[in-house]
Amino acid sequence: MSVSLSIVVPAYNEAVRLGMTLPRILEHLDNNVPESELIVVDDGSTDKTAAVAREILSASERVRTSVLSYQSNLGKGRAVRLGLLASRGDVALFSDADLSTPITETPKLVEPIQRGECDLAFGSRALDRSLIGVHQPWRREQGGRVFNLIVRLATGLPFWDTQCGFKAFRMSVCRPIIEGATVDRFGFDVELLFIAHRAGLRLKEVPVRWDHYEGSKVNVASDSLKMLGEVALIRQQARRGIYDQAIKTARNLITQ
Repeated sequence: MSVSLSIVVPAYNEAVRLGMTLPRILEHLDNNVPESELIVVDDGSTDKTAAVAREILSASERVRTSVLSYQSNLGKGRAVRLGLLASRGDVALFSDADLSTPITETPKLVEPIQRGECDLAFGSRALDRSLIGVHQPWRREQGGRVFNLIVRLATGLPFWDTQCGFKAFRMSVCRPIIEGATVDRFGFDVELLFIAHRAGLRLKEVPVRWDHYEGSKVNVASDSLKMLGEVALIRQQARRGIYDQAIKTARNLITQ
């Protein structure tokens, strides 16, 4: 079976949430994109994340499904990359396990790629804040705005929200970008967009519906400092030429 769309869900200790969200993803795919696949990446969970995912996915009759699981917690960025690189779809999209962006928003990212308008489309909470149903706590929301400003200044990326966990890729040209990325924790989004932007891929920031759910794995104080350190690392690695081969390969694919 050919696969037109792959959905990747990274998960760390998300057994309870997956029990609610995976059936919704499967229902959406079954009704709208049956020639698709759903990949759950269990990032070294200590709960029953993998078992719950396998039980739910085993009931799917039309959508191709799989669970990737490993013992060590390697980070969301690594989990997303492993899932994307394992995908078989022409377009691959990763979504947070809590579906803070509803899975019904998928066409907003996938269709522009399928129409040939862009190579990478990503959800944004900043372009139309009226689409936010439940806001984050004030401190977390303001911290996100400050972080994005720093990202814009440090990387030259012209986007207003790099951290929304809802991004889609034309895999034929984005695979080298994903293979060349190195950041394993929460700064991985910035790195993927940075390399893609440097390679000349067509990026599209898309306003999406979004709701805050309690249970985020991000600690505002400690993780914000780590994310800033990762942004600095991205700049350093760019100067050292770490991304040059990925950029060159992606550029060659664009021109083919």
